[in-house]
Amino acid sequence: MKAGASELIRTFDEIMETKPQHEDEPTGVLTLTFLGTRGEIEVRSRQHRRHSALLVEYKKARIMIDCGVDWLRQLQTVEPTAIVLTHAHPDHAGGLARGAPCPVYGTPETHALLARFPISDRRVISPEKPFAIGGVRFRACRVEHSIRAPAVGYRVSVTSSSFFYLPDVARLPDPSKALRGIGLYIGDGATLRRSMLRSRGRALIGHATITAQLAWCAKAHVRRAIFTHCGSPIVRGDVRLVSATIQKLGCENELDAHLACDGDRLHLIANVTRKRV
Repeated sequence: MKAGASELIRTFDEIMETKPQHEDEPTGVLTLTFLGTRGEIEVRSRQHRRHSALLVEYKKARIMIDCGVDWLRQLQTVEPTAIVLTHAHPDHAGGLARGAPCPVYGTPETHALLARFPISDRRVISPEKPFAIGGVRFRACRVEHSIRAPAVGYRVSVTSSSFFYLPDVARLPDPSKALRGIGLYIGDGATLRRSMLRSRGRALIGHATITAQLAWCAKAHVRRAIFTHCGSPIVRGDVRLVSATIQKLGCENELDAHLACDGDRLHLIANVTRKRV
């Protein structure tokens, strides 16, 4: 494990744990592992080596969100039971060029752009229409990021615990509505403060700053944020200094904010309500 990882893991555990509302409520553990945290850039580091991907584990489910080119020959090490895609850019879907060992979930636009890939089990999802995989509920939310490869973010939940995964975003329509009731925001770490947005007509493309995303979280009363899909300035920088800067920016918005590195893991304690007989 890389230097500093245990400290981050301990912090993540502390901020994510929630207690059952009643003493007799059993709990389940939703484990999130940051398999990769690098964006579509040439530079890489020990902390940010592979394209951003998140592994969601709950009971027997091992759900991989996104599968970039870096994962083309690595899927056997992950052993996913399902793969969920945010969009079709190479750093999010290029790892499926040789197919997948499990069902692959994506929007119609994403599957159309990946039509040449030999994916045998395609599951088409509709934005705003919930679906479930192994007890984990997903709901896709359309966001602005790319015109050629339309993207979505995912609201992911198990019972009373939830997080929002949005590794690539230029603009999130109505953040207060999209993030309402979310316990954790996992967002786009392409840039801290420098704008990476461009206009195409009325649409925005590119990447929102971390400062902008923290403002979204504050407006929606989301109190915890972690940033992945790191851009060149962050990957080249000193991980401790970058982490400290993100934490400071979080404090300015009255929330806990952290930088994710490859291999970081956190546990979300999910309340499971017993059926009454």
